[in-house]
Amino acid sequence: MGLMACEKCGGSGWAIVERDGISGAQRCDCAALETPVNREAEANLPPLYRDSSFENFSNRPEHPIAFLALSQIFVKLQGYVKEFPLVPKPGLLLIGPTGTGKTHLAVAVLRALMAKGFQGLFFDYSHLLEQIRAGWNAEEGTSARAAYQSCLDADILLLDDLGSQRISDWVEDTLTSIVTSRCNNKKPLIVTTNLPDPDAGDSIVERSPGATYVDYRIPLAQKIGERARSRLFEMCELVKMPQIPDYRFRKR
Repeated sequence: MGLMACEKCGGSGWAIVERDGISGAQRCDCAALETPVNREAEANLPPLYRDSSFENFSNRPEHPIAFLALSQIFVKLQGYVKEFPLVPKPGLLLIGPTGTGKTHLAVAVLRALMAKGFQGLFFDYSHLLEQIRAGWNAEEGTSARAAYQSCLDADILLLDDLGSQRISDWVEDTLTSIVTSRCNNKKPLIVTTNLPDPDAGDSIVERSPGATYVDYRIPLAQKIGERARSRLFEMCELVKMPQIPDYRFRKR
């Protein structure tokens, strides 16, 4: 963030203040030296979503029930941005089918928070795991951990398409470590996922009308582990996307 020379915060961007005998953290004055452009350039936003905002979200369904549900989501997300960081839960968990606009809205939230002076970081889940794996030094048995450490340090972390990677002990342990660290330190985490979850009102077992077979959907907990899943629901406000036409096709 280029704040290492600051004597107040030591480069963290946060200064400890005392109010009525209570210690707390607030954004340091040096954070104002960073422009929103600089913060966005360092946020690792993919080119496709660099301009994502609430204003240019175009997937507005014609069905009145879906339109109402999406309107309520807009109100919730914009309220989260307005009240941040004094929000009931520090994170957001956007769950819904592919193409409903989860990533666009998640980035819109992240960009709005960066405009308020917070540092944000975007990672595609699969790409993040690839970077962490690439830093592994088999000879020394240690990791360069640059990507991993940045996930722990960022003011706000956005993990996109959570659960897209094939599950393994290593994947589960890595994700659980990141989520747990951010949860314990009350650091915001914004997550998007296509995977269903019963607590989000999703059905894991589905039968199509007239079909003789049952379709089993892999739930979120099975792809990321029960521990990480539990932490996510503990620290994140649930945002359930409605069933609407594929966002990518509508944009075209």
